[in-house]
Amino acid sequence: MATGHYDLKKAKNGQFHFNLKAGNGEIILSSEMYASKASAENGISSVQINAPDEDQYEIKPSKDGQHYFVLKAKNQQVIGVSEMYAATSAAHKGMQSVVKNGPSTDIRDLTGH
Repeated sequence: MATGHYDLKKAKNGQFHFNLKAGNGEIILSSEMYASKASAENGISSVQINAPDEDQYEIKPSKDGQHYFVLKAKNQQVIGVSEMYAATSAAHKGMQSVVKNGPSTDIRDLTGH
């Protein structure tokens, strides 16, 4: 069975970000923008460490009635955000995918550096 991986990218504005993808290639967690590649890599490390701990997640409602979840580091800083889900149960399933795929050490550097 395919396992998840991280895509590390450079945005048009010069900042860096990453997406955690499930084995099927679907994005299951996205990072904030980071000023440096090293900071984005530290963000990936934080996801790898915190993803298996369900206490580090929070499922939230969006303004339009959908649901999403955030993954927080031990210091409560948000390190990743999910896509939007129509139901809380679907958000919980997405969260379980991050719990499973988050520890992946497969990091694909797409920054061109």
